[in-house]
Amino acid sequence: MPANKILIAPSILSADFSDLKNEIKKVEDAGADWIHVDVMDGRFVPNITIGAPVVKCIKSVASLPLDVHLMIVEPEKHIKDFADAGANIITVHAEACTHLHRTISYIKDLGCKAGVSFNPQTTIEPLRYVLEIVDLVLIMTVNPGFGGQSFISSVVPKISEVKKLFDDNKLSGKYIEVDGGINTKTAPIVRSAGANVLVAGNAIYSLKQQSEIKNVIAKMRT
Repeated sequence: MPANKILIAPSILSADFSDLKNEIKKVEDAGADWIHVDVMDGRFVPNITIGAPVVKCIKSVASLPLDVHLMIVEPEKHIKDFADAGANIITVHAEACTHLHRTISYIKDLGCKAGVSFNPQTTIEPLRYVLEIVDLVLIMTVNPGFGGQSFISSVVPKISEVKKLFDDNKLSGKYIEVDGGINTKTAPIVRSAGANVLVAGNAIYSLKQQSEIKNVIAKMRT
């Protein structure tokens, strides 16, 4: 695992989009590590969010790495757009990729870190075919598409499976990210299972005071 630090990636899906620049600065000043950007197409998931032009605007005001999560069908058609927009990490869903190894390789060829995500009901079997080249595995602990959903605890063993797979193959420097219902109560559960990147939306952006945001980020980390 990359050092021993737990990274916190606030999800701007829960931010105030009418004031996005300040919403990003708020979490950067509070000690966040990455900015998590959810891209939804209304097909792979029910919701529609943003595209590459908005990611480019976010990049112009953000000082932290952009962790772009593509919840879209045929992601290979759009990956270059997001890389060109300034994404540092691009994660695709195993369920959306016909040729996962090719897609992960393409992301890396564009100079980005590459991640693969798994919905709650999906096994991690496809991970075995990209284990050596993937930088990040994102485990969804809600069904993707909307913010503010409840944590699905039955997914936690899957986090441990990913950790064991990396450890058994002596692969260090990999990120295990968890997204969905993460707050100060669920953060210790996923950390104990092996997660080292926590995505949090409502748990952070529902807070009004900067001191509260800083405290919650620190608490989720430890």
